[in-house]
Amino acid sequence: MQGAGNDFVMVDGRDLKRDWSKLAITVLNRHLGIGADSLIVLLPSKKAVFGMRTWDTDGSEAETCGNGIRCLARFVLEKGFINPDVQEMTIETVAAVNRVKLERKSGKVVKFWANMDKPRFAPKQIPVNVKAGQGRAVDIKSMTAYTDMVGGMELTLNLVSMGNPHAVHFIKTSVAEFPMSKIGPLVENLSIFPQRVNFEVARVLDKNHIEARVWERGVGETLACGSGTCAITVASRLNGYTESKVDVKLPGGILNAEWNGNGEIILGGPAVSVYEGTWPD
Repeated sequence: MQGAGNDFVMVDGRDLKRDWSKLAITVLNRHLGIGADSLIVLLPSKKAVFGMRTWDTDGSEAETCGNGIRCLARFVLEKGFINPDVQEMTIETVAAVNRVKLERKSGKVVKFWANMDKPRFAPKQIPVNVKAGQGRAVDIKSMTAYTDMVGGMELTLNLVSMGNPHAVHFIKTSVAEFPMSKIGPLVENLSIFPQRVNFEVARVLDKNHIEARVWERGVGETLACGSGTCAITVASRLNGYTESKVDVKLPGGILNAEWNGNGEIILGGPAVSVYEGTWPD
């Protein structure tokens, strides 16, 4: 499945026991396996209708995944695991219980809207330890911005957690020109991030539109990132760059986000089935 080009291998794991981390490394290999950004496993939940866990290409587990949540909603709908006329469902990730609303046109589901919980800004929640680096930190309302030289470039990283850690850097030139393959892994592994970080570079086009690229922790550059889109929306709103509703253009497509400045953030976008098969396990 894919959501704006962010692609996943989906597995119904409710009656399975596997070393999911080991399986992810094998299955997600784009040359020797199926190939995808993440492995998403459907699991039972005591707090929600469905449970979900996510493993990335390096075998590490991600706390949440905005595109993955929407794809899981499409997955359970298409598999008949839930009433086909359902208007809303709940999905539990490691980070939170997310509500997902289904947008229909002429009876067909055309978009999924996921409630991605409230952004978190406390250093322990991100987590980040700015004292471990050589840069300087500045408070922007409730958010911390950390400025440092990385790979010969001065970056200002706006730090926010969406249940997983994010560092957002705003630029004034086209994001296509940014040396992501060089800078992305350096930011991901900065000493100030004890659990590494997801890195977004973004350019504000106007009050409601942003273009961006994302380097995902444990994956590399992806065509889209749902939690990254949320982090960008939060950081741009707190800096006064945008209004509450933002369309974020990523290499794989456009995701929609809405944040009123103090509540939960809503993420909207597509979720598409690509193909189905059997893994010879």
